[in-house]
Amino acid sequence: MGVNFGDLLPSEAIDFKHLRRKTIAVDAMNCLYQFISTIRQPDGTPLMDSHGRTTSHLSGLFYRTIRLLDKEIKPVYVFDGKPPDLKKKEIGRRRELKHKAREEWMKALDEERMEDARKYAKRSSRLTREMIDESKKLLGYMGVPYVQAPAEGEAQCVRLCEGGDAWAVGSQDYDSLLLGSERLVRGLTLSGKFGLSLIRLDSVLSSLGISREQLVDMAILIGTDFNEGVRGIGPKKALKIVQGEGLHSLGLGEDFNEVRAIFLEPDVTGDYSVEWFSPDQDGLVSFMCDERGFSRERVLKGVDNLESALGELSQKDLSNWF
Repeated sequence: MGVNFGDLLPSEAIDFKHLRRKTIAVDAMNCLYQFISTIRQPDGTPLMDSHGRTTSHLSGLFYRTIRLLDKEIKPVYVFDGKPPDLKKKEIGRRRELKHKAREEWMKALDEERMEDARKYAKRSSRLTREMIDESKKLLGYMGVPYVQAPAEGEAQCVRLCEGGDAWAVGSQDYDSLLLGSERLVRGLTLSGKFGLSLIRLDSVLSSLGISREQLVDMAILIGTDFNEGVRGIGPKKALKIVQGEGLHSLGLGEDFNEVRAIFLEPDVTGDYSVEWFSPDQDGLVSFMCDERGFSRERVLKGVDNLESALGELSQKDLSNWF
């Protein structure tokens, strides 16, 4: 979910040409949730194989990755690790909301309210450990690198950028800015629902007249995945507070110092590798078609497009990618 800064942060509308020959560290969980929420049938049912296993995440990941590569954008997917203890309450809250949404989905189906059914179905989406493992398996067959974070994926995305292994973080959330990312790209969904935009941390801080630490304090006041925020405080009021006396004037508890540390001293690792490999066509066909029931014709066409895109990129000067 991330922090809701509203329209307070300045952004630059861009097109995909701005990202050509750039490597983007992508928040994998953010993407997978989008896929399982949006890739659904009219009644809200996700795509499934003959055994009733969800395949929406595989479809989205396979085809979007190919489309990004075709635009000469190289995604490196980063997966969440163990969530901080402070996130447990938020995880529990989300689980309860999904349970209620599922009940409303079933009720809407019984009453043949298809529009409501699809709406509630999207809200009930759950990303399982099995789906995450399948996504990693698919990326392996595609030859596309992924990184396992020790904790929050977006923090590890920022680490990739700091290490020169990526140019920007790709996510719909703003958390990477709090974590110190110099650049955040939003709208990589390719769905047209979100316009493609670039947010630069230095522009944000200059525009608001604050430091990164104060931006983190703003987020804490508004509410993050790790705390509920302060009732009655939105982005504009939070900005005024941090520009004035700061959080200390509100007498906030120790939890807020812990939340601040999650953003300012994140748990990341330098023990990772970003390597590209040739796609394993046999492995892809076996996994996607034989095991999960995807159209062999469509998958083979996708593999051809994948190999063509990677072939084009391999002829470029890779030293200019970052």
